[in-house]
Amino acid sequence: MYLKTLHLQQFRNYRDQTVGFTAPKTILLGDNAQGKSNLLEAVELLATLKSHRAMRDRELILEGVNNSRITAFLEREYTNLELVINFRFGSRRSVTINQQPIKRHLDFLGSLNAVQFSSLDLELVRGAPEKRRSWLDTILTQIEPIYAHILQQYNQVLRQRNALLKKLQHAPDLSSFSEELALWDAQLATTGSRVTRRRARVLERLAPLAQDWHTKISGRTEVLTLKYLPNVPIPEDNPEKVQEAFLEKIQLRRIPEHRQGTSLVGSHRDDIEFLINQTTAKLYGSQGQQRTLVLALKLAELKLIEEVVGEAPLLLLDDVLAELDLHRQNQLLEAIQDRFQTLITTTHLGSFDADWLHNSQILSVENGIVMNSM
Repeated sequence: MYLKTLHLQQFRNYRDQTVGFTAPKTILLGDNAQGKSNLLEAVELLATLKSHRAMRDRELILEGVNNSRITAFLEREYTNLELVINFRFGSRRSVTINQQPIKRHLDFLGSLNAVQFSSLDLELVRGAPEKRRSWLDTILTQIEPIYAHILQQYNQVLRQRNALLKKLQHAPDLSSFSEELALWDAQLATTGSRVTRRRARVLERLAPLAQDWHTKISGRTEVLTLKYLPNVPIPEDNPEKVQEAFLEKIQLRRIPEHRQGTSLVGSHRDDIEFLINQTTAKLYGSQGQQRTLVLALKLAELKLIEEVVGEAPLLLLDDVLAELDLHRQNQLLEAIQDRFQTLITTTHLGSFDADWLHNSQILSVENGIVMNSM
């Protein structure tokens, strides 16, 4: 797939800007806080309908106005697509494909695929389990769009169950609420088993790809292991067995849940462990080892999406080259070549060799205005 143009209207700090992409690699050059990352964020939204930088749509609208729009023209192997996302202050966003309104956002997902890699991704190793769950969920949403609906269902059930547990926290007797609680237990087990099983399967596919890249980047001196740590152990990839395991653990945690007023069992407490030579990378990995690990994960993500979708996704590199030493930079640039359309933000061109600069489109970004630099 190839992104031909991106039109931003009242999006973040862009008032009305069209960007045409004329080379497989585009370098966005400019000082900090000029809008480089905002442009990548627009592509991320087209791919996932989510932003890792914004909690609310209001943040995506230019200050002083009430709506914004992202429009993209995308070439795919068998078709061309016009993708539009409209944001409105105080209202639900809307999406269209080839000028046809899409009622279910689920049907918009998968139109464009992209992998984002930024300096913040080191939090995949160092950060809380939520970061790793979100990373895995984003991959799943792109290769299996129905997963977005499954995860939404689970989160709705979790919110309702937590609301009931909060209500019961100070109730002296649970017996009068046992039927209602049993209903939410069953729904949590059903939806949670769907989430957990899919996460386990995608990590199983991702692990050998990441291991291969990690071996190559580390010079065959280290072995990477990816371990899924589900809150509810998966006895086997059988929906009924997994649901039974959920319900058994819920029963075991009934008293603590009543006391704390929140769900202590479920997919919202899953984690992923990264081991380097059987040692936990989060606790004992050096900064260099952690960077190698994240780079291997991102290259594996690219490869997995390409295998499943049948086309190479876009790669979004947000000021990441400065975080990598020369060896890791070269491994990344060699892996990309012209195979993946790549958008790269940077504050200077010193990290790029002459061949890259010669074969890249270089655009300057200043205060929400994009211009040809060379």
